[in-house]
Amino acid sequence: MNIPVAIALFLAISGGYFLLLDEDISRSRKFATHSRARSLRNSVHLHDHEKIRQLLAELGQGSDKEFELFRVSQFSKVFTGFVALFIGSIISGFSLLRGLVAGIICGIAIYFLLIKSLTSRVKKLRIQIESEFPAIVEMMTLSLSAGETPISAMSRISKRAQGPLANEFALVINAVTQGEPFQTALDSLGRRIQSPHIRRFVDALITAMLRGAPLIDVLQRHALSAREMQRNQIMNAAGKAELSMMIPVVFFILPISILFALWPSLANLNLFLA
Repeated sequence: MNIPVAIALFLAISGGYFLLLDEDISRSRKFATHSRARSLRNSVHLHDHEKIRQLLAELGQGSDKEFELFRVSQFSKVFTGFVALFIGSIISGFSLLRGLVAGIICGIAIYFLLIKSLTSRVKKLRIQIESEFPAIVEMMTLSLSAGETPISAMSRISKRAQGPLANEFALVINAVTQGEPFQTALDSLGRRIQSPHIRRFVDALITAMLRGAPLIDVLQRHALSAREMQRNQIMNAAGKAELSMMIPVVFFILPISILFALWPSLANLNLFLA
């Protein structure tokens, strides 16, 4: 296949793709009824095999519109990579079958790389939330000791503190101001953040409020356990860093040192034998 035919094929495929995409968007806007929205929501849940919606919800992008935008962006990048590598392979002189296989492999790789990138963003967010958790719990304990209610303490922390956990507290306060019960908003916080420490904290706080237990004692125990958890995480990270630092020492520096130590002796021994 020569270069003009390959360029024409690329333009035809790209034009058809964007025409179909524009037609699908206009059709969804035109027939956005209640039944269509329900079927669209069901289809989105059925095709969410990688739990993309849950990952986006942890990043604060859990709406249907943001999920659809992520999917459109994901498949657009996959299609672009497929077409670019396919046309590049044809122009480079490869056969049609090899170009097609290379394009498919490139599209699959881009698809999973985008999911991995989203997962890494969520993991970084969880690590940041868990690192902020002890200080936030101590601030909430001090606010409750000063006589504030849990809602006012969360409101103060969301306004004064900075970080993802403070932003989650702000979402809880917004939900309460819109009429949602405080316990339900807290439970949504625990479900939204996939962290066992946050889940235990939320469950203990809800249980203490429902049973009338002293919240200060509960929060103090969680503050101590959070500090202990943070110390264990730092020790684990230090242990992994120590092992990773031993790799260049054992495999690079130590063999070179042994070589420098033995080389003069080996040279003298060779001279003696000669």
